[in-house]
Amino acid sequence: QVQLVETGGGLVQAGGSHGLSCAASGSVPSTNPLGWFRQAPGKPRELVALIGRNGVFVYGESVKGRVAISRDNAKNTVYLQMNSLKPEDTAVYYCAVEDGTRNWTWGQGIQVTVSF
Repeated sequence: QVQLVETGGGLVQAGGSHGLSCAASGSVPSTNPLGWFRQAPGKPRELVALIGRNGVFVYGESVKGRVAISRDNAKNTVYLQMNSLKPEDTAVYYCAVEDGTRNWTWGQGIQVTVSF
């Protein structure tokens, strides 16, 4: 089973930019959906960005226009670039990949804190 490890979390000032990476331990077929999700304290997990099976990019409404997801199939890595960060972007960010049978594998999550 693929394992996912997120890196790049930390403390960021509001208005700044930050990037996250997620490396898969094994090969992930380029057609498998993968994405980033986040969960803030007391809130449900929500979609941040997703690359679907057909290559379509989907972004959460709260981050649309401020984030970009990309993948490097050769490195089995997915990236999330976040711009114009707001304190409400503070959350634990998770990457996830679908295995082709609608089952998702999740990373352990990484904290991003946006300060005023």
